[in-house]
Amino acid sequence: MAHRPRPQRRKAGAAQPRSQSRTPLAPLGALAAGFGLASLAYAQAPSQPAQQEQPLPQVRVTGTPETASKDSFKANRTSIGKGNQAVRDVPQSMTVHTERLMDDRNLDDFREVLRTTSGVTFQAGETGEEDVRLRGFSLFQAGDIYVDGVRDPALQERDTFNHDRVEVLKGSASMLFGRGSTGGVVNQVSKQPFLMTQHEVDLTVGSGEEYRITGDFNLKTGENAALRLNAMYHDADKWGAQVHKKGIAPTYRFGIGEKNEFSIGLYHLEFDNRPLYNHPWVVRDGKIQPTLPAKNYYGMDSDYNKGKATYGTLSHIFRFDGQNELKTVLRHGRYERDLWASVIRGVGIPAGNTSTDVYKNPDQPLSRTEKGRRGETDVTYLGTTYTGVADWLGVKHNLVAGAEWMKEDAKRNNNTVQTNPGPTRPGTTVGSPDDGAWIPDTRGDIPMNTFKAETFSVYGQNTVELTPHWKVLAGLRYDHFEYDFNNVVNGSGFGRTDALWSHRVGVLFQPTGWASYHISYGTSFNTSGDTYSLSAANANIKPEESRNFEIGGKFDLLDNRLFVGAALFYTEKYRERNTDPDLNVVLLSGKRHAAGLDIDVAGRITPKWEAFASYTWIPEAKIDKHASGEAAPGQGGAQVKGDRPGLTPKHMASLWTTYRVLPALRLGAGLNYRSEQSPEGQRLLKAKSFTTLDLMAEYTINEMLSLKFNVKNATDELYADSLYRGFYAPGAPRTYQMSLKAVF
Repeated sequence: MAHRPRPQRRKAGAAQPRSQSRTPLAPLGALAAGFGLASLAYAQAPSQPAQQEQPLPQVRVTGTPETASKDSFKANRTSIGKGNQAVRDVPQSMTVHTERLMDDRNLDDFREVLRTTSGVTFQAGETGEEDVRLRGFSLFQAGDIYVDGVRDPALQERDTFNHDRVEVLKGSASMLFGRGSTGGVVNQVSKQPFLMTQHEVDLTVGSGEEYRITGDFNLKTGENAALRLNAMYHDADKWGAQVHKKGIAPTYRFGIGEKNEFSIGLYHLEFDNRPLYNHPWVVRDGKIQPTLPAKNYYGMDSDYNKGKATYGTLSHIFRFDGQNELKTVLRHGRYERDLWASVIRGVGIPAGNTSTDVYKNPDQPLSRTEKGRRGETDVTYLGTTYTGVADWLGVKHNLVAGAEWMKEDAKRNNNTVQTNPGPTRPGTTVGSPDDGAWIPDTRGDIPMNTFKAETFSVYGQNTVELTPHWKVLAGLRYDHFEYDFNNVVNGSGFGRTDALWSHRVGVLFQPTGWASYHISYGTSFNTSGDTYSLSAANANIKPEESRNFEIGGKFDLLDNRLFVGAALFYTEKYRERNTDPDLNVVLLSGKRHAAGLDIDVAGRITPKWEAFASYTWIPEAKIDKHASGEAAPGQGGAQVKGDRPGLTPKHMASLWTTYRVLPALRLGAGLNYRSEQSPEGQRLLKAKSFTTLDLMAEYTINEMLSLKFNVKNATDELYADSLYRGFYAPGAPRTYQMSLKAVF
């Protein structure tokens, strides 16, 4: 999405930089927060003779935003730690994608945001649901995706039209979020109403017959009340792999900055896409060779991936005083998804074939077989969090305490072919992508397994400021997770209850206002019911357990314009589920770890030059214990003891930088890099490393209009983006996008 230039936010009372002149855009650049309104009022007030100066009335600032998300790549504050805190006070690695960054790169789909986050890889799941990994540990399977700190069920499409920012917290964090979070969590922060009337409309057209329009309308309705409405419509052919989605998200806030503040919000997204399920690969010299063009769609016109997500949120903040508050959130949502896709395979190809020529032959036959999945989920959440400051025994304590209750009612059928198979699918050939083949969906009502869960949690954390430079953090959480599963196919039923404590400790050394060093330790756990199912094999298995050690630093440089963070980490799952090959039972006998370095850079180097960098280096990743023992030399199959886990490349990086070459022209470029990696379940194979190049040019027409041109994957790199045994999903081909934005 295009974005017109905006001046940098400045603190109240601070001198204005020489390179930044006062313009009518200043209050827009400040997102109409209290400071922006105050500065605008001051700028427009008539001057008074010095001898007639009168004391100014007291001004109460309300509605200040947590981050300059529209104006900068740099986020100063975050809510990911169960409260509004400075990023420098979080003793773990974080990557934050602000609205400014997502707009620059046109990251409209949530998965695109994750693809530009270092440490993230993708598995192409055999039922079409992508399993996202962070540092080689699963995110989606454990449900480690959140919206405003509330767990967001996995089976849905996600769009960024209502996102203020996306926060990726790396490392174990069950003390904050409960079950899951071995590799980390991803928190989507929703846009909130603010105290100014301001609107934005963005229209994008692009390759693959893409048309997208978004609207962001903010209306000040009273002295301390505002309504914000975000809406989106997206339609694209994508050379056969069609994308159709639409969404709306109204939110009303009143009492902003008052003792009692309320918020009422609704989110609704519908999608009806045609999935590009997979491409078969050729292996030569142990390397996976993507060969079919990324544009080629070999599924059927009758294939679909459709559904919707709808949830409403009520929240209330009670402010005891300026430093103590109690926030309560109630959310109920319903999520539906129905997938009917074609699995593509080569026909008549000899075993062990290593020639890419086989898929260059337009007459090479391809088979299509059915793969289906259906799911419905109802989730109700109620949580309350107290954040405050207390002085005990002459020492300052920053307190966080809360309780959460969640009820999940899920229905799943992950293999609809087994219960209600559809008609036989016709084959096709390499030279006939998107051939228009269509068959009726005759499956009718599909029986679904049921999963019901109820979770109750309490937690507390204290950050003690021992001296002006030293802080000690300690947190503890208790989760009681009770769940039941019923299999409608075979009539079996299982249930269990898990109760576990999670810990978090850390030490912060902050010798200056711009430097913060930390050492931290945190734990996490994964239950047998994380994937909304149970079986005789895992129903009696206690949760897996993990821990994360980290030492690093965060630095606010160049007069707080540029953030630099770096940390060494060691993440270990030391009680991992393994299936014993002799007894055919699941045991907590596995162990694996990943160790490396995270580096993040975000912000403004000069008034004209902005940059974002996210880099993860994992030189050491290993399966330390496995029920199958070690593999014989040359033996294939799944990773075993001594192997590097699948989907864990050594190097991952995402870079983006922009420069204002003229007052009205800003240019940008970025790179995405992933080194070679193995698929899960193919220990002797590796997908090749790849680098993609993205470009951007933005021209400001006037104060209201801007035009932006994006090129993604400018070199048209052919690469395997997500991997599975025997197939891959290609990364998007070179695409062009033109965006026109109006701000009024």
